[in-house]
Amino acid sequence: MRLNAIKPARGATHPRKRVGRGIGSGHGKTAGLGHKGQKARSGGYHKVGFEGGQMPLQRRLPKRGFVSLHDGWTAEVRLSQLNSIDAATVDLASLQQAGIVPRTAHRAKVILAGTIERAVKLEGLLATKGARAAIEAAGGSVSAPAPDADTSRKANRAKLAAEKTKAVAARIEAAAKAEPAAKGVAAGVKKAKGEDKPRAPSAGADEGAAKAEGAKGAAKAKGAAKENPKDKGK
Repeated sequence: MRLNAIKPARGATHPRKRVGRGIGSGHGKTAGLGHKGQKARSGGYHKVGFEGGQMPLQRRLPKRGFVSLHDGWTAEVRLSQLNSIDAATVDLASLQQAGIVPRTAHRAKVILAGTIERAVKLEGLLATKGARAAIEAAGGSVSAPAPDADTSRKANRAKLAAEKTKAVAARIEAAAKAEPAAKGVAAGVKKAKGEDKPRAPSAGADEGAAKAEGAKGAAKAKGAAKENPKDKGK
């Protein structure tokens, strides 16, 4: 074999497609773009997935689920992988140093996969119910990690909301209890002032009533005179 004799295998390379070089090439005249239309024009372009204005496929299909922003933060550790760590205490740093979990992991969770052959103490690591039972059966222990800042904030918000709801309920109950007492006090004040007693009619009211009755009588007499014109002629 010589360097000047090395060449690609047969069929590995193809000549470049040269368009617009006459009808003999098979790609002349319209240069493989066809007759007229948007795709035959210079710069004729439509976005990927465009279907002429009808509802495209990527919008017709239903969407389910979501992608968590915290995906990948919690690494999964098999129970049998703890045997490869010589330290009696296992935490996230020792797992990262041993190459069991990636450096970007924020947390690690031990799952029941395999067996553990010695007593280990987990600090700041999560563990499933089965993994915790297996570790404790082997003479080890598991200490739960400290709650995250997001978790503590959520707990505080829930606590404040519960306290606010309780305070509102207490105010409503106190107002309901105080309402009958307030009504009784108001009734006692009215009775003391004499507002419940019937008021005696005043002289001005009597005069007004007499004038109103006199006006009504005059109107009735006028109406009777209009109804009987014969009597008027007599």
